[in-house]
Amino acid sequence: MLGLNKKDTSLLLVVAALTLLAPFILNPFPEGSAMAQFNAGYPDLMQRFVIFGIFAIGFNILFGLTGYLSFGHAAFLGVGSYSAVWIFKLFTYNVLPAIALSVVVAGLFSLLIGFVSLRRSGIYFSILTLAFAQMSFALAYSVLSNPRFNLTNGETGLQVYADDPQWFHRDGLPDLPHLFGLSMRSTYRLDLGAWSFDFNAGYYLCAVVLMVVFYLAIRIFRSPFGMMLRAVKSNQQRMNYTGLNSRPYTLAAFVISGMYAGLAGGLMAAMDPLAGAERMQWTASGEVVLMTILGGTGTLIGPVLGAGFIKYFENIFSKINDNVLHGWFAFLPDGMEDFVVAIIHPFIGKGWHLTLGLLFMLVVIFLPGGLVEGGQRLRNWVRGKPKTENTSGKTEPAE
Repeated sequence: MLGLNKKDTSLLLVVAALTLLAPFILNPFPEGSAMAQFNAGYPDLMQRFVIFGIFAIGFNILFGLTGYLSFGHAAFLGVGSYSAVWIFKLFTYNVLPAIALSVVVAGLFSLLIGFVSLRRSGIYFSILTLAFAQMSFALAYSVLSNPRFNLTNGETGLQVYADDPQWFHRDGLPDLPHLFGLSMRSTYRLDLGAWSFDFNAGYYLCAVVLMVVFYLAIRIFRSPFGMMLRAVKSNQQRMNYTGLNSRPYTLAAFVISGMYAGLAGGLMAAMDPLAGAERMQWTASGEVVLMTILGGTGTLIGPVLGAGFIKYFENIFSKINDNVLHGWFAFLPDGMEDFVVAIIHPFIGKGWHLTLGLLFMLVVIFLPGGLVEGGQRLRNWVRGKPKTENTSGKTEPAE
């Protein structure tokens, strides 16, 4: 189907099922129950799952196939967001032109950065991309917020105001991002007994985009171009000795990866018309690296799983507080209850990063191939197959 083999078609259908049925899958517990704390089926969080999944898929095309580790991909995410908001300010709230411009501008920006950065490899390449990202952050935070040519609005962030031109905005259309009149915040709620499910227009737009870019990623992975990128990762020096110039291939991978990041940034602005410099910080670049490694570097579905894993724990553990814990352990004697809450307290709320760090350590130690390797081991165990050593997740820097 669509030029894919049976295995890849099955994988695409799995991704489609997970994204389309996410409101049901992510709300397994009834509202009002103690376990409802772990539900994640509300629109804002589902949108973040999908958008960061797109971001991670694009990063994996560069890192997973070529082995080039970029610490600057957040720059393209931020550029995409700023581009989309400028479309909203100057022309229209329709999300399609905004998303299209985000991809184009991010592609041009990544072409410029990639042309310089790819003159080096290994750790030097990583440092160059990090430097460019931090320069972009500094430009967005201060230099480009100068009142004479305010392109980013500094620390306040770029947003849409009532006196903005919006030359093509017509009366009768929503004063919010929309798709030909359908507001991205439009949500239908379905109540089934004690359960409640939200179907959000913005989320389903992101879900459709995710399926399209996931399909494109499969085609890239299986194409001769993808094989050339794998050759770069395997032994770039030997490849050059054969007379093949690897730079056009790595530059193309870098630009494609940057366009994916710009697309994610444009979708973020389409869901919430605001762009800030914090999206370009090195921490955002590090986050997509964690997502890719956690899910499974060089695999197709791994980055999506890693993005969902991190964003789920970020939102769930960060909103658990001592009051919630006392409610869970109220059945214990008072002294024991306070002791248990005191032990768990550092791992929740503002300390959720500690929990994420421990989970990441466990995955790296016991599942070097990421969550995908964990799924493969579970499948083999269910089928009764002997345990085999999986090294698919191992990625060496390009030399």
